[in-house]
Amino acid sequence: MKIDTVKESNFNTLSLKKGDSSISNNGISNYVLDSYAILVYFQGEEKGSDFVRSLFEKASEGECALYLCVINLGEVLYIIEKKMGLQSAQLALSRIKAIPLEIIIADEEITLQAAHIKANFTISYADCFAASVCIAKNALLVTGDPDFKLLRNIININWI
Repeated sequence: MKIDTVKESNFNTLSLKKGDSSISNNGISNYVLDSYAILVYFQGEEKGSDFVRSLFEKASEGECALYLCVINLGEVLYIIEKKMGLQSAQLALSRIKAIPLEIIIADEEITLQAAHIKANFTISYADCFAASVCIAKNALLVTGDPDFKLLRNIININWI
């Protein structure tokens, strides 16, 4: 995935055990977005952008709950700043804050679960936090990052 181009229109829009479903107790679907999903959305042309946009629309209507770990938020912002500058990263942050999603703080439970995942799988530490939130929220991970294939037996993944 290239991050060199970001569509301006998308800035302006809005224990290791696999869970049985992505349905929360209140009956709506739960999704965790990793950095890949957010970056694909901002680029607008990558495969998966339309799906991510549809999730934002569903979340606005109360049809699903969206989560993003603060660690993965930081990952998105450093990638954008590195490739496009601080101003672009600040703009991205303001757009992310306007999206109907909950930023999950990496508390002790999330961090310990992420550490356990990292100890057992060769994926990035940031990816471990997204997986940990999936476990905590009994949610589907939305990603196109092939590294998550290693976790397909412990989390549910919606590939974009």
